[in-house]
Amino acid sequence: MTRNAEVAALFEEFADRLEAMDVEYKPQAYRRAAENIRANATDIEVLAEEGQDAVEEIQGVGDAISTKVLEYFETGEIAELEDLREELPVDMRALLAVEGVGPKTVGDLYEALGVRDLDDLEAAAEAGEIQDVKGYGAKTEQNILNAIPFARESRERALLGDARPVADRLLAYLREGEAVERVDTAGSLRRWRPTVGDVDVLVASETGEAVVERFVGWEEADDVIEAGEQKASVRSNGLRVDCRVVVPAEYGSALQYFTGSRDHNVSVRNRAIEMGLKMNEYGVFDVRDVDDPDAGQRVGQRVAGETEAEMYEAIDLPWIPPEMREDRGEVEAAAAGDLPDLVHEGDVRGDLHTHTDYSDGRETLAGMLEAAEALGHAYYAVTDHATGPGMVGGVGLDDEELLAQVEDVREAAEAVEMEVFTGVEANVGVDGDLNVGDEALEALDVVVASPHAALDGDGTDRLVTAMEHPAVNVLGHPTGRMLNQRPGLEVDYDRLAEAAAANGVALEINSNPARLDLRGAAVKTAVEAGATIVVNTDGHSPPDLEYLRYGVHTARRGWAEAADVLNTWPVEEVRAFLGLE
Repeated sequence: MTRNAEVAALFEEFADRLEAMDVEYKPQAYRRAAENIRANATDIEVLAEEGQDAVEEIQGVGDAISTKVLEYFETGEIAELEDLREELPVDMRALLAVEGVGPKTVGDLYEALGVRDLDDLEAAAEAGEIQDVKGYGAKTEQNILNAIPFARESRERALLGDARPVADRLLAYLREGEAVERVDTAGSLRRWRPTVGDVDVLVASETGEAVVERFVGWEEADDVIEAGEQKASVRSNGLRVDCRVVVPAEYGSALQYFTGSRDHNVSVRNRAIEMGLKMNEYGVFDVRDVDDPDAGQRVGQRVAGETEAEMYEAIDLPWIPPEMREDRGEVEAAAAGDLPDLVHEGDVRGDLHTHTDYSDGRETLAGMLEAAEALGHAYYAVTDHATGPGMVGGVGLDDEELLAQVEDVREAAEAVEMEVFTGVEANVGVDGDLNVGDEALEALDVVVASPHAALDGDGTDRLVTAMEHPAVNVLGHPTGRMLNQRPGLEVDYDRLAEAAAANGVALEINSNPARLDLRGAAVKTAVEAGATIVVNTDGHSPPDLEYLRYGVHTARRGWAEAADVLNTWPVEEVRAFLGLE
């Protein structure tokens, strides 16, 4: 896994701090460089090892920025960024998490009121001081105050897409240790929740001290929070990472217990109690002949614990996939033999929502098709943005340009051995209208309709109206949420699912880790209503196409089987769903 996102974040912070200090031009250059670094397929650390010329091969990265990249990998910091942090001593990331607060606002409020963090911002808003700052009014102040609770919550949890790569690298590192017999993630990360509080890993070993020593010696550990004989914690890339070591005989019981969720564990423990058993992190124990079952954690005859499967078998249940362990009826379904055969990453055959540099993508049409083919896709849709309402900066295509792109896509498709669909991502207006004319819509293979603006309040009527348009095939990122940034539209998911099923429209799980929209519970509602799900990346660059894994696990959180997911179907069936046959 690359360190591109880590380095990109530094240059995004550069841009934010410079913009807050009214520096012109430079912020735009840093943001462009950050975007290209994040999207670059090659690990920037590898490029830095090759030298400055290799780093400068990234578009938008010139001498000044490449020098800073090399400085970061050589020293662990960028001196100029440290100077900016001292000059503007604010918690930039926390303040920008407040909807409506941008870098310029941060600079203004620090200069006028000394606002440094969320506590300062909240105090200033509650005291009515923000509305007295030139350019700000009472409405802005109230909006800021209303948005602070959401910002606080977002600060406490990291995106799955940020945490999972860290965990994957750590797992690979730990597996190389001689003392490690088994290792896996635990907690909400193993359940693939869209945000996580920290990274939890569980290790099976007879020598805990050796594992802890290896763990704290991980090169990506920025600092050690604590270290004992059986567990330790470090901080890596801003994330707290906890490692717990258990003996191999208790690995399965510990993995089941520490994966959670709490409500799921309560359900299975209650089932154990009804059977005269005691279930905890140390195993399953038969306590029917024990006078005091609460006398200790390991009282009674131990009947399971080495594997998770044993834990569930001991209470007459099949193994329940981690993504389902949210106490949404999975225990009852398992007991009845009705667990779904969940969709797997390998079931996905294509991607039906992607972008190129015709709109706001960061790669050419040919480059995106080549990347998709390399991933083994059987089919792929090019769905660049339409211009107009909901799009900023005129990056979309008008009807005439969309029709012209159709020919370009068909020509480019001749160079790859997969089915390539023409398409568009149309904006869903506040009344459910689309920003593309009917003639252009009819000429396209795939129409993705997505909300991009006015993302507050109840959006159910708006989305249902859009799905009733005969040209619409997919409802993209239905709530428009951005995790840890904005909550998005409120939606009646029962109505949404019914409308999707009635109109033959697929409800999208947008796999971008910043979205993961639909959420798991909404997917479950849709599946139960007979609606079709589609797992798309909304990819804007080749690396984005690998986001599919996050969408698939979100589908699993919603109990979706492969048959429920449009882009696991053979191309002939996809064409039929799209009305192309």
